Amino acid sequence: MTTFTLGRRALIAAIAAMGIAGPAAADGHQMLDSIHFLIPGGAGGGWDGTARGTGEALTKSGLVGTASYENMSGGGGGKAIGYLIENAESSHNTLMVNSTPIIIRSLTGVFPQNFRDLTLVAGTIGDYAAIVVGKDSPVNSMEDLLAAYDEDPSNTAIGGGSVPGGMDHLVAAMVMEAAGKDALGVKYIPYDAGGKAMAALLSGEIAALSTGFSEAVDLAEAGEVKIIGVTSEERIPAAPDAMTMMEQGIDTSFVNWRGFFGAPGLPEAEKAKYQEAIAKMYDTPEWEEVRARNGWVNIHNSGDDFQAFLEKQEKEIGDLMKKLGFL
Repeated sequence: MTTFTLGRRALIAAIAAMGIAGPAAADGHQMLDSIHFLIPGGAGGGWDGTARGTGEALTKSGLVGTASYENMSGGGGGKAIGYLIENAESSHNTLMVNSTPIIIRSLTGVFPQNFRDLTLVAGTIGDYAAIVVGKDSPVNSMEDLLAAYDEDPSNTAIGGGSVPGGMDHLVAAMVMEAAGKDALGVKYIPYDAGGKAMAALLSGEIAALSTGFSEAVDLAEAGEVKIIGVTSEERIPAAPDAMTMMEQGIDTSFVNWRGFFGAPGLPEAEKAKYQEAIAKMYDTPEWEEVRARNGWVNIHNSGDDFQAFLEKQEKEIGDLMKKLGFL
């Protein structure tokens, strides 16, 4: 009698071949064996949370077998972009997470590449922006804020948690420009942390604060602020009473999207598998748990739609940055 001894990998392969490798493989549900996520920033940031949350949903739902993660900080995200380009041939199993800064930082020359140097896979989530005022402010709407600005521009400063030319500043300028005001005339005061910006708002140092919608919702629920305008096209269920800019006659919208890119030259068939897995992820309870926990908004742009979205944002941000003197 001959005895065969199977190693662990051989045993798994044999079981899979017999069609009993578990529910995901048995019903054809699993779409990818593995994904490696490249994260251009450190642990705990927005990019890190997006990659790990997406990986969690994909693996727990059975759409992907395993997910691994690699944090690669440096160069405002440029180090990871350069790495993915330089190692394109060996990075077909890698998705890099990024967001609006890939637009802003490529425009300002922080790094020489832009999104066109990568394979566009899909935009997945977003965080709209909001303008908020202190809970005791006499301002209750964008109309009130614009009236205060018209009466005394120098004492109607808008603050934000990013540097001049950063996202909070650009959003404030974009909104005021769309309201018919001169973006160059808007007094923007930057703060290096959200807590300092909030203290400035509550003390009256600034009239309003430009911030992310998810942060604004938390502050409003805590009774610290009133949301007077959101940059979404429609009202958001998380804050149904908060009016959009468009509802108030200010024709502008903005979202700080987050999404995924592959290496340049990624084969079309492999890109399609990533796109299909991400599309199916939205219908899983595992994704809804991750999304709700993080307060994300589903914004799914895939392939050509993703490219059109990025090109539109690039033009809008570029035009505004030129006007403000940052380009």
